[in-house]
Amino acid sequence: MNGIHDMGGMQDMGPIRPEKDEPVFHAAWEGRMFALDMAVDGGWPPLDAFRYQIELIPPADYLRMSYYEKWYTALTELMVKYGSLTREELDSGKSAGPAKKTGHVLRGAEVAPMIAAGWPATVEVKVDPQFRTGQRVRARSINPVSHTRLPRYARGKLGTIVQDHGVVVFPDASAQGLGQKPQHVYLVRFAMRELWGAEASPRDSVYISMWDDYLEPA
Repeated sequence: MNGIHDMGGMQDMGPIRPEKDEPVFHAAWEGRMFALDMAVDGGWPPLDAFRYQIELIPPADYLRMSYYEKWYTALTELMVKYGSLTREELDSGKSAGPAKKTGHVLRGAEVAPMIAAGWPATVEVKVDPQFRTGQRVRARSINPVSHTRLPRYARGKLGTIVQDHGVVVFPDASAQGLGQKPQHVYLVRFAMRELWGAEASPRDSVYISMWDDYLEPA
């Protein structure tokens, strides 16, 4: 979807000021929020649904919130949506009855190995690629109303495929509960001048991961 979260190429958003010696968490509750998200990840909701829920945060709130405030807002909304808790339980902080099991219950001993292993993006499904390495392609000029990983600044622009990453779940479908719709993902190189015009450096490029459904032959 087109929203405030898709800030690539937007001007006048202020300078980026990296924090020297930034801690992993700025407060204890942020660590707890990370742990809560990891505890439900892999069962429900799909990662793309979680990302989409963050994108649904109203723009003014999105810009005001810290990183983990957005996580909290998205996760609690999804927990209510999926029936893991009620709005009343969320407001009161007290359980109204036995917890509803929605997936695997994460144990303490599982945490470190799970985080170390990560979550592979590829899936073992045979799908024919629609494009090939070295091919010139154009990012489709589309405006999905739901979640998408196709950035606005690349839509309609010409690029070259430099690598095929294999078959991956299609986020636009997964975010809406429409299944995995697995397809190939390619690393596509876009010249800076193609994206930003003649004022951009002629030596630089931007590399973007693009699904089959995001591309068309040039």
